[in-house]
Amino acid sequence: MSTRTILGDLMEEAKNIVGPRQDQVRDSVVKSIFQAAENIAGEVVSCSSPGRANWDRKIDNIITSPVWGFPSMFGLLAVVFWVTLSGANVPSAILAEGLFWIEDRLTDLFAALHAPAWLHGFLVLGVYRSLAWVVSVMLPPMAIFFPLFTLLEDSGYLPRVAFNLDRFFKKAGAHGKQALTMSMGFGCNAAGVVACRIIESPRERLIATLTNNFVPCNGRFPTLIALATIFVGGSVAVFPGSAMATLAVAGLVVFGIAVTLLVSWVLSRTLLRGEPSSFTLEMPPYRKPQVGRVIVRSVLDRTMFVLARAAVVAAPAGGFIWLLANARIGGTSALAIIAGWLDPLAGCMGLDGFILLAFILGLPANEIVLPILIMGYVCGGAMTELNSLADLRQLLVDRHGWTWLTALCTMLFSLCHWPCGTTLLTIYKEQRNWRWTVAAALIPTAVGVVVCMVVNNLVRTLDWV
Repeated sequence: MSTRTILGDLMEEAKNIVGPRQDQVRDSVVKSIFQAAENIAGEVVSCSSPGRANWDRKIDNIITSPVWGFPSMFGLLAVVFWVTLSGANVPSAILAEGLFWIEDRLTDLFAALHAPAWLHGFLVLGVYRSLAWVVSVMLPPMAIFFPLFTLLEDSGYLPRVAFNLDRFFKKAGAHGKQALTMSMGFGCNAAGVVACRIIESPRERLIATLTNNFVPCNGRFPTLIALATIFVGGSVAVFPGSAMATLAVAGLVVFGIAVTLLVSWVLSRTLLRGEPSSFTLEMPPYRKPQVGRVIVRSVLDRTMFVLARAAVVAAPAGGFIWLLANARIGGTSALAIIAGWLDPLAGCMGLDGFILLAFILGLPANEIVLPILIMGYVCGGAMTELNSLADLRQLLVDRHGWTWLTALCTMLFSLCHWPCGTTLLTIYKEQRNWRWTVAAALIPTAVGVVVCMVVNNLVRTLDWV
């Protein structure tokens, strides 16, 4: 029987079938099409190195298998984060030392010019110090993480991630390609939203858009990495600190994926009802990454682009926060007054008013949340010179009473809170609908508040703090 006859019979059968079996027929049709293509290619194409194709299949049998697919995926993710964590500490400290040395010279210059104290505070202690913190904390992790992630992308591994997650997204009523858009969100959620264009169904494209924020972007990784290193890596003596911090960050990423699936499932059964469309993914062959091009592309197109965006936002934000911290109303800074208003809600979430205010003021870019928090905490209204994570730990724990629960709730809210301003603007440009743009901000915010409240109250009820 010819291939055309087989396909004709299958298509005719598919027309008369509804329900779960229709998916089976669709899969059979796709399988028959590819089998026919393989037969034709086998008759007219000769392969000089058949061993390569065999190696591709042998590797795929491991990393896409039901048994080993997810452990290998999690393990590879953990290795990427471990290399990032271990490699970023030293260059970050060197950068901080150099940048704060420049700050001292700027202070000497202002003193020599007899500049007013407020001008020195605004420009040096506000604008420059915030900028120096962002550069020293963000640049080393991004310079390591982005090339590693780009290598995985260039080698052909990311489509295998989509293959592994496809059945979960299908059960959630979403599209399998959402796994690819989610992977793009690790670099930048705005880029992940734009990548949702590859999903043909408007309903499923909207689900992917509304849930892309639940995977941490590069702007949130420095905060997650710093807090995990301080409160997880430094509190477990059995394993190396960097290994425990790595597992903590990787676990947060997996939690974010789980939240993505859960919210997608809820949306597909409430606001965005519908049947998931079919998804056929042809695995590309494994390729030897072009290391030089990968490094150039990841450093210039991603690392420097994101760092420049963060710097452009952090500089004026640092000045604005300095003004709030130094504007006195009845002897109390405006920053402290606003934080006090937020304290009741923040306390229910396991945070404090300054933490919640830092997230609110960090709306333009997630990269500046931690610098804003530090500036708010420091007495005198200027961000302290934090040359190491030990200094940050002293500020958070010794001076402001942070516990592991505070750090956990802060990391969870960082993972689940509203998208940054750039991502919200991108969502509006893609959807052309303010209603869905507002929903994209409210949905993760509600999830973040609920998750933090549940975790905080559960831990305190069990008296684990």
